[in-house]
Amino acid sequence: MSSQHQISSLRENAVVYTGEDICKQKSMELLDKINLPRGLLPLEGIVEVGHDESSGFIWLKQKKSKTHVFREIDRRVWYDTEVTAFVDDRRLMRLTGVKSKELLIWVTIADISMEDPSSGNVTFATGSGISRSFPASAFE
Repeated sequence: MSSQHQISSLRENAVVYTGEDICKQKSMELLDKINLPRGLLPLEGIVEVGHDESSGFIWLKQKKSKTHVFREIDRRVWYDTEVTAFVDDRRLMRLTGVKSKELLIWVTIADISMEDPSSGNVTFATGSGISRSFPASAFE
């Protein structure tokens, strides 16, 4: 089974919300539920949020892609019109649609986690395993 086919079957079983107000609320509730900072996905004009509880698959669609600057850590992050991930406690895995600017290049972020909440750090990893950690306060 192709990964595209697997994803479409997960979408079929998902609870889906549409409309900007409810989608903004549901995206915040989702981050709260998995114990990650609410400012981690500063999306605007969210028009659809879906969550397949059994697999942990989520997606968020916004009207247009967005670049956000996290001022406290001086990082520019780009969010595509659709962001997908598999969620678990304190973790977004197999993330798609998110890139961070490192020096002069855009790096695809594949995993965001907060292994130890007492450390107060959020770790961002690429698909090749390179990672960086930043204070969770930068994403509140």
